[in-house]
Amino acid sequence: MTAEEKPQKLPVLCIVGPTATGKSDLGIEVALSAGGEVLSADSMQVYRQMNIGTAKISKDEMQGVPHHLIDLVDPDVAFSVADWTEQADEAILRLHAQGKLPIVVGGTGLYIRAITEDLDFAEQPELRAIRDKWQAFLAEHGPKSLHDELAKRDEQRALMLHPNDTRRVIRALEVVEGTGRLMSSDYDWGQQGGRYHTVLIGLTMPREDLYERINLRVDRMVEQGLYDEVRTLLELGYGEDLASMQAIGYKEMVRAVRGEISLPDAVLEIQQATRRFAKRQLSWFRRDQRIDWLTVDKTRGVAQADKVRIFDLARGLRQELIQQTENRGNV
Repeated sequence: MTAEEKPQKLPVLCIVGPTATGKSDLGIEVALSAGGEVLSADSMQVYRQMNIGTAKISKDEMQGVPHHLIDLVDPDVAFSVADWTEQADEAILRLHAQGKLPIVVGGTGLYIRAITEDLDFAEQPELRAIRDKWQAFLAEHGPKSLHDELAKRDEQRALMLHPNDTRRVIRALEVVEGTGRLMSSDYDWGQQGGRYHTVLIGLTMPREDLYERINLRVDRMVEQGLYDEVRTLLELGYGEDLASMQAIGYKEMVRAVRGEISLPDAVLEIQQATRRFAKRQLSWFRRDQRIDWLTVDKTRGVAQADKVRIFDLARGLRQELIQQTENRGNV
């Protein structure tokens, strides 16, 4: 097969950016305009029964647009980026076969990176042994001592992690000991391109406006019943040591449910942690030079002119998909 005969990569549109910028709303509008369906790229929305704190949109809010990669596992089931990538590939191939444009929407940077690049998530046996060692250390000495061990080896990464976030603490120790590389060191942003023709749209807004929207979103979560959601999860036996329960909003509210802090203090902690998270998300995505950034107004959302441009782009990608699919069928 010559270079000219080599099949072109089928398209995928990605809408990325920090939390509370309106990615979900734009994804639905694009899907309705261009004949697409949405794939969630949110590492917490994969968990069932965790709805309010993960800001899952309701069936009504979906406006009839099918959403994929939501509610995949129970909160006590381990779910890795490799698991997500496998299911994302299956959904994308299925949509391609149906002539529908896959629209990947979310703020989990590594999930997006798994779509735009061919990352290798193969398990390394030597790292498994290191992980087992630190899990045994955790069982004997507790989360604070585990966190202290990470601080000795990668202080910057330790500062980014709560001592109770034991899964990520162990992962950082695993990387340091197994590879000699600090997780806080610069990520390899080399862009080789992946198995799809990915087009990336990023949403951002002035920091003060973003922080205001984050604070309002957390207030709304509390009004919708975040406290009761967390209490119910605990009553069902989902302990605070689970990776899912270490998510922002859940670990703080666990302390409120247990009476360790007041509800107002929990809300303030969630707002602060979410603002910090949004800053990290933006730093991650800003390094990808392929992203076409749109500035969102805090009240009006994405400008109409920008929407029209994105709709046209998405319709063009879907037409490209249909044409390529037809060409392959004629080979």
